[in-house]
Amino acid sequence: MNQQELAKRGVFIDMPGQSFRGSLPELTAEQLQVRDRLRGDLHHLAGEIGERNLAHSEAYARATQFLEDRMSAAGHKVRRQVIQVKGRPCVNLEVEIPGGARAEEIVVIGAHYDSAQGTAGANDNGTGVVAVLALADLLATHKPERTLRLVLLANEESPYFGTDAMGALVYARACKERGDKIVAMMSLETIGYYDDTPGSQKYPPPFNQFYPTTGNFLAFVGNTESAELVRQMVGSFRQHAKFPCEGGAAPAQFEGISRSDQVAFWQCGYPGVMVTDTAPFRYPHYHQASDTPDKVHYDRLARVVVGIRDVVVNLATAEETAR
Repeated sequence: MNQQELAKRGVFIDMPGQSFRGSLPELTAEQLQVRDRLRGDLHHLAGEIGERNLAHSEAYARATQFLEDRMSAAGHKVRRQVIQVKGRPCVNLEVEIPGGARAEEIVVIGAHYDSAQGTAGANDNGTGVVAVLALADLLATHKPERTLRLVLLANEESPYFGTDAMGALVYARACKERGDKIVAMMSLETIGYYDDTPGSQKYPPPFNQFYPTTGNFLAFVGNTESAELVRQMVGSFRQHAKFPCEGGAAPAQFEGISRSDQVAFWQCGYPGVMVTDTAPFRYPHYHQASDTPDKVHYDRLARVVVGIRDVVVNLATAEETAR
């Protein structure tokens, strides 16, 4: 099956630029600082607080408070959106960085902070969460043209995914009801594990025919309607980050496409992209008790997060973004 045949099925794998190859350079001073903050935040979230979901509601509330305090300390005003689930409150957290000339256009960067039952969720999705915290630091003084929103979302894991209790769906629906003009949503989902071993990367068909079999890259994944946004993100990451990345867009029914919080934004008519290390297609500790902070590759995570910062800055200033 060639790219033309894939395109007839709504699958797009042609991406701008070239993925980085070769030895990774030494970490920059900025990346070193980001790495140390990522490690400290993740050890607190997944190491000290641990499993956080409605089955462990006290830890869940502690995580919410930690994340709110952490973003407040970066100089942001944090807004809470409370979701009642069987009489128990769950909380979405939002930080908004106002835009300038195009403030009505909104770029959302989000990650779910609950963990699956039976796991501390260090990589899934503690890495996405601490990346949002790092972006709160890195973008604290940024003056974007478009409005930026950093959101930490509740209840992505089973049994709440796709239900009215899913934090991302509650958030996206509220945006839709207000008429918010979200031009891009980036879901940071399990981004901290990389493996240079040949054969370490798996895929569902037909993607196994086209992508690398070594799991050392970051992936940008969208539905067919978000294909142009995927291309823009991949092109920007490849331009700015010296780190391997791949991208693709396909109909939502393809296996692996409809994971994580971007799905809720698709349902509300917004373009969205999942940024991921591909989770169960690479990570041996996915949804296991062994998903602990020592499994995360912090040097590579720091490179990824600084690269994502540059993608976000580009999205906030780009002339055109997928609608």
